[in-house]
Amino acid sequence: MREVVTHAEAPRGSLQHYFPGGKEQLFGEAIGWAGRYAARRAARAFESLPERTPSALFAAMVGQWRAELIELGYSGGCPLVATVADVAAESDALRERASEAFAQWRRRLVTALDELGVPRPRAESLAVLMISALEGALVLARADRDLTPLDTVVAELAPVLDAPLRRRVRP
Repeated sequence: MREVVTHAEAPRGSLQHYFPGGKEQLFGEAIGWAGRYAARRAARAFESLPERTPSALFAAMVGQWRAELIELGYSGGCPLVATVADVAAESDALRERASEAFAQWRRRLVTALDELGVPRPRAESLAVLMISALEGALVLARADRDLTPLDTVVAELAPVLDAPLRRRVRP
């Protein structure tokens, strides 16, 4: 909490004013913000698609994070996974907030995949796959200070992500 006050250059009393629930409320708000942030990024990726396929959506999402890693010298990454890793085991309330944050991100991806023509049950499982692969690749890229994990998941998942579209086209 002291680090937050120092970073914000705010009086310590103001933190108690805005977060009377203390550390748990602060982390809960951060988790909620991170879920909304990830969902907005997915929406921007969808809106920017040059090619309307699930693999293009995933590549656009990864591209956003890729650019951020370069810009921040590998010190950035998804704030949701970092927050969850730090606090989700501390309380059921924070774990539930984390679960809802990831669900918000998944719902946005399911909606986008549905609009791309992926059948609903498959869209739900592909959204989980996309988030899991992206999060894992971000962690590896940061650890290695190398973008190869991001490029790898984009290339390897492309056929899997687009497979539901090929199946729908066949007679």
